[in-house]
Amino acid sequence: MIHNELVLVLDYGAQYSQLIARRVREAGVYSELHPCTIPVDRIRALNPRGIILSGSPHSAYEEGAPLSSPEVFSLGIPVLGICYGLQLIAYQLGGEVDKAARREYGQALLTIDDAGDLFAGIEPDVPGGLNVWMSHGDHITRMPPGFESIAHSANAPVCAIRHPGKKIYGVQFHPEVVHTPKGRAILRNFLYKICGCEGTWSPSAFIGEALENVRRTVGEGKVLCALSGGVDSSVAALLLHRAIGDRLTCIHINNGLMRKNESESVVKTFRDMYAIRLEYVDASALFLDGLRGVTDPESKRKIIGKLFIDVFEKEAAKIGKVDFLAQGTLYPDVIESTSFKGPSVTIKSHHNVGGLPEKMNLRLIEPFRELFKDEVRAVGADLGLPDDLLWRHPFPGPGLAVRILGEVTPARLALLREADEIFVEEVRRGGLYRDIWQGFAVLLPVRSVGVMGDGRTYGESVAIRAVASVDGMTADWFRMPHEVLARISSRITNEIPGINRVVYDISSKPPATIEWE
Repeated sequence: MIHNELVLVLDYGAQYSQLIARRVREAGVYSELHPCTIPVDRIRALNPRGIILSGSPHSAYEEGAPLSSPEVFSLGIPVLGICYGLQLIAYQLGGEVDKAARREYGQALLTIDDAGDLFAGIEPDVPGGLNVWMSHGDHITRMPPGFESIAHSANAPVCAIRHPGKKIYGVQFHPEVVHTPKGRAILRNFLYKICGCEGTWSPSAFIGEALENVRRTVGEGKVLCALSGGVDSSVAALLLHRAIGDRLTCIHINNGLMRKNESESVVKTFRDMYAIRLEYVDASALFLDGLRGVTDPESKRKIIGKLFIDVFEKEAAKIGKVDFLAQGTLYPDVIESTSFKGPSVTIKSHHNVGGLPEKMNLRLIEPFRELFKDEVRAVGADLGLPDDLLWRHPFPGPGLAVRILGEVTPARLALLREADEIFVEEVRRGGLYRDIWQGFAVLLPVRSVGVMGDGRTYGESVAIRAVASVDGMTADWFRMPHEVLARISSRITNEIPGINRVVYDISSKPPATIEWE
């Protein structure tokens, strides 16, 4: 999709790179995250209004440090360097950067020496300056020619710089994080006062362009969509249906690994409420047979992914000629494959219909490959998707198979479904569902001794997992109120025969992953 306003965020390996891109979009300007090694000719072709240089875990002067071409600073495009980005500006344009006497991490007080455009209209948080978040071990020891210092802190004599003639700015702190309260206002000043942006980007504006783009791409062709019932595939199905009507066919495969009553709910919602052409396939027996005796998590995922493709191909063949395959790919998926850091080590594979287009000679449609999860939710809200679908927690492609540690059997699936249902009910009852990014129950391969009535039990154990996150890339364990945990534990052990112990997972990501397998 072509955007009349674009700000590039160049990634030098920072954990906050993606957050910078999100903040720019939240300010109403479309942004894209690209590796810092992007060729200058490609930057020219994209014609951005501005360029933001991210932070980095590296030092600008160390061997092998990530560098962009110095030509970035001579394109006539406004530049804002953040933390490492500031140091890179100094290092590449003739200044000096050295290790600081004291590494600075956490809250600091910024004193503005010259507000100019970057700090225009920003009132101090406290007498004497702005509260900002620092995370650096290096500092500028000599300014590059033509630059001037516009802010400082007690530990960093040069905390913000600018080159008035070239519109190149840098800040030592992180304006993108919530710990810098006026950070969004600083970014808005860069976008609107320095880059001259008008703020034409919003998920609502995206819908009209996306509908036209789908109609133009599809023409008179037909589209197939794998509809799991998750947020991404559900919103994609609604958008495509609005664009091309009955030339969209959705397939929902019940693999027997869904949550309680989930498949029935998907069919009812999309057939009855939206009148979308939906083929329902009950392949639960096939999947459970394929998983018999399997305990290794990667083996589970690969078996489920292979069976999914086999079933999907078989059902697609029954429909007749189809030209396109729709997927709910999101922008973080694209970022992960193009980041400066390179493709991540395989922590766990994910089954996806990504292997289908080449095999089936279908062209791919990914209407949300430019969007973050929260933007997809905003699109879904505008399209009228009910809140219970719009705000549902993410669910893994392999379903409950990776929330059952050990062998997946009908009996163990039945236990986990009931435990998970109780967990969701109590979280909703406590008004916490929207505060939790993802929450669920896990059936452990552990039996423990218990007492019920006057008898000894030797029952199954369940772990409860709930995390707070922005996009799932990192996550912190959710501080669940004790009274809610008590109700969850009491109901699970009292209402589900065979489970006598409930534990709460307080691991963050990293070092743990969100899912257990």
